[in-house]
Amino acid sequence: MNDAVQRKIWLCADDYGISSAVNGAIRNLVVRGRLNATSVMVAAPAFSRSEAVALEMLNSGTSRRVAIGLHVTLTAPFRPLSAGFRPQRGGAFLPLKEMLLRGALHLLQRRALAVEIASQFQAFVTAFGRAPDFVDGHQHVHLFPQIRDAVLDVVTAVAPNAWVRQCGSARRRSGDYKAMVLDRLSGSFRRRAGTYDFNASDNPDYAAMFKGFFAGLPAGSVVMCHPGMVDNELVRLDPLTTLREREYAFLTDDAFPALLQASGVALA
Repeated sequence: MNDAVQRKIWLCADDYGISSAVNGAIRNLVVRGRLNATSVMVAAPAFSRSEAVALEMLNSGTSRRVAIGLHVTLTAPFRPLSAGFRPQRGGAFLPLKEMLLRGALHLLQRRALAVEIASQFQAFVTAFGRAPDFVDGHQHVHLFPQIRDAVLDVVTAVAPNAWVRQCGSARRRSGDYKAMVLDRLSGSFRRRAGTYDFNASDNPDYAAMFKGFFAGLPAGSVVMCHPGMVDNELVRLDPLTTLREREYAFLTDDAFPALLQASGVALA
């Protein structure tokens, strides 16, 4: 199948900034042409101006290699950038389930959310010297009740040209609870995305999984992934560790471009 009839898609690596090892792996995949988007956690302690410069340098040539977005972070163990953010516990955001429950019950403080999200936007602009290309949320928090309104308000005010990533499944898969929940939460968003959910005991077949993502995927769709290498900082902050290395190995393998071509898709 030639490039003229291939559907152009976005393959986006989440969590740039969570650790130096993950950052380096994502940049390597961009250089190899295996990714064309990544979302940045400016609230992660491993994120820095130098990490931003290293990523943005990949776009310094004649053609742009990677879209760079803001990965809004509002869940533990990460800490707010804004002073006096509430709710928090021990100086950190609340865990995911508590943030979802409080949002569903409309117990979150909308102004506090707006200030924190705006602070993360400003941190991105300070580091990269420009607004993000798109916006999404760590652990899909940008889709939660109350939070989604605050995100859209801030995007409209400070980055009107950025798109907001919807996390509904491009194709509903029987028994995929996470995809169904994300479809429900995604409501009014427009972008489409492939999704997955792992735990430490899983042994995923990435080739089969991505083949399923790509089958019938509309042009312009977004597929999320979480490649990386493991270091001490990642182990401290996130339970998704060695699975990132397996996904990284899959994306660096020569079989991956062949899968893209056989599926009739190409990176935008």
